[in-house]
Amino acid sequence: MSKTINIKKGYDIRLVGEAAKNVTMIQSAKHAVKPTDFVGLTPKLLVQVGDEVKAGTPIIFNKHDERVVITSPVSGTVEAINRGAKRLLEEIVIKTGTGYQSESFDIKYTPDIDRAKLIELLLKSGLWASIRQRPFSVIANPDDMPRDIYVSAMDTAPLAIDLPFVIKNSLEDFQEGINALKILGNKNVKLGLPHDCTELDSLKNVDITYYKGPHPAGNISVHINKTAPINKGEIIWYAHPQDIIIIGRLCRHGHVDTTITIPVCGSQVKSPQYFTTRKGVCIDTFTDIINTEETNRYISGNVLSGTKISEKGFLGFYENQFTVIPEGNEYEFFGWIKPGLDKPSFSRTFLSRLLPYKKHVANANLHGGHRALVVTGEFEKVFPLDIYPMQLIKACIAENIDDMENLGIYEVDEEDFALPEFIDPSKTEIQHIIREGLDLIRKEMQ
Repeated sequence: MSKTINIKKGYDIRLVGEAAKNVTMIQSAKHAVKPTDFVGLTPKLLVQVGDEVKAGTPIIFNKHDERVVITSPVSGTVEAINRGAKRLLEEIVIKTGTGYQSESFDIKYTPDIDRAKLIELLLKSGLWASIRQRPFSVIANPDDMPRDIYVSAMDTAPLAIDLPFVIKNSLEDFQEGINALKILGNKNVKLGLPHDCTELDSLKNVDITYYKGPHPAGNISVHINKTAPINKGEIIWYAHPQDIIIIGRLCRHGHVDTTITIPVCGSQVKSPQYFTTRKGVCIDTFTDIINTEETNRYISGNVLSGTKISEKGFLGFYENQFTVIPEGNEYEFFGWIKPGLDKPSFSRTFLSRLLPYKKHVANANLHGGHRALVVTGEFEKVFPLDIYPMQLIKACIAENIDDMENLGIYEVDEEDFALPEFIDPSKTEIQHIIREGLDLIRKEMQ
């Protein structure tokens, strides 16, 4: 029997630029795979500039586990291989060709397929990279058996995608993807939904829990913590609903189709709306609806935990949202003395707290420099996990592995600290600190 969990701690940042729920199909001339999206993966190239690829053609593999490959999201020609400092492999750019071609696979999915065969199919198609594990948020190890598989169809980040709205248009594919997860996870598949969601009640083979509350009520970590917290040695797998839809399409039709629906949103978007495109889309595809009269911040993902990209950058592999806000690099004369009616604020510093439902135009300006990390007691008000956030941050800074373990590092991801980072008066890059802590423990355990 399903139940509803009420999350009380958190904070909703209300921003201008929510995407209207009309979906437009759009084709991009370029897509890309960014190896830096995959935590812990050491990429080795399988293609060269000029090579022809299909959707599902392997383009890189993991040096430490050659079974794990990342495949092309579209068919076309490899146009560029971009490297950064120390020859870091940053992007494999693919120019789309005419039509859409997919690799075919010799393993066929059936409802009674053997678990090992299903894993082999997902590995060959490259869709295995969609399945990640906690702790550490890395690509799941195919040799493991997870305790549970979690799916969150509830995104509470600012201007976030409405997942039930997207899923209901691909319900059969999503159900088939859930059926595949059931085989992978020994029947333990848990789905989190908004408390007022009624479109997905008909789903089968899944344990549904409803959640109510402010951000981060939709985070995977919150769902795990409130239902069955992770103990040391346990492994949880999780996947995004749109990746499950792609797995479902592979199961039903036998080919890789990376079509996704994303909101293009933010105050700098003239007509925020949903678009149907494919993974790794080049964001210059949306230039016509973006206000370019002032300097913009282009974000692959949401404003709290997304990644800054250039105006000709690409959407990340795990991102399902593209946000554009003002950069805000102008100096604000006597900004500290203004009442702040136009600024989102969790504290009572600005009068905007008197208008909790007003939507704001936020920019990327920090409004001040970095300072020493100060204990304010504010983090605990927006952190719904049964964890002491400030103590855990300090343990990560000190690289004290024992304290990190005792304080619950295995239960968190850097996105869980996005809100503490937003309200932090010290401007500390907390998400980066948590990621370094997770990487440190992962390396110690290898």
